[in-house]
Amino acid sequence: MPVLSRAELSRTGVIYVALVLAVWTTGAGAREFRAADTQAEDYPTVQALRYMGALIAERSGGRHEVKVFHSRQLGEEKETIEQTRAGAIDLNRTNVALIGNFVPAMNVLAMPFLFRSIEHMQKVLDGPIGSEILNSFEPYGFVGLAFYDSGARSIYNGVRPVRNIADLKGLRIRVQQSELMSQMIRALGAEPVELAYGQVLTGLANHLIDGAENNWPSFVTTDHFKHAGHYTLTEHTMSPEVLVISLKAWRSLSQDEQKMFREAAQRSSLFMREKWRDLEEQSQRKAQDAGVTIVKEIDRKPFWDAMAPIYAKAARDPAAAALIERIRKVE
Repeated sequence: MPVLSRAELSRTGVIYVALVLAVWTTGAGAREFRAADTQAEDYPTVQALRYMGALIAERSGGRHEVKVFHSRQLGEEKETIEQTRAGAIDLNRTNVALIGNFVPAMNVLAMPFLFRSIEHMQKVLDGPIGSEILNSFEPYGFVGLAFYDSGARSIYNGVRPVRNIADLKGLRIRVQQSELMSQMIRALGAEPVELAYGQVLTGLANHLIDGAENNWPSFVTTDHFKHAGHYTLTEHTMSPEVLVISLKAWRSLSQDEQKMFREAAQRSSLFMREKWRDLEEQSQRKAQDAGVTIVKEIDRKPFWDAMAPIYAKAARDPAAAALIERIRKVE
């Protein structure tokens, strides 16, 4: 066995200490978490994800980072949900209607005319019911972290103003890739066309579809308003967005880290609400200035009555029926 000189021993010791410090600084569990969002870079949900990432980087001393892939860089929502479930994507912001294909409770939140107002929805989601729903994701390959606001979704088209339910007859309306949303549009007398979010503008411009349904910011920031000049405040759903983390990524975290991620997500939800309110007002003003016909006063009762078959079908599931009843009772 060779004998090291004092100088060599000293040099070896310095190298060892440097290696230990490097491992301690980066952390054996340090990693970059990939987050997916289909919206544009300046959209409130994307800003909220970045805000969450900044909180996590700060609280973990730089050990953990969140890299946000916006503008469908990792695919459309249907694809990113599947990738998140498989563990290929770590964090995902998605609408509840799409993830409802995997998590049954999400279909309840997407039910048409369920929430009386945005305030009613927020009270439900910020309370025990919201916590229970987020905690129901794990058997399906996700962990629910927080809800983001998504305003009220309304119907818009480029053919004619929709002033009553009869005006919808025959219109080809884009819906999310969700059977529940297709059932809703069909019940209103229109023809649902399931189409990925990124394909809606092309569909409107080329008259492959007559219209779609979404909130004010999505209607304006995507330029849909340039091809669909009639916006009717049906406000048929107020389904939120949800932020999930893959079960694989979640299990890679310690209990303290899991708590840190959940708290950062909840804080990002409050941050997002402020950004959302501002963008919603700006979007409505921009649509008005562009000459969009906005139909505000409609008789919602025929719209609500048309949903009877959808609620009858949901009532066949005792868990869904009980959740709907609890939500309606929240004051």
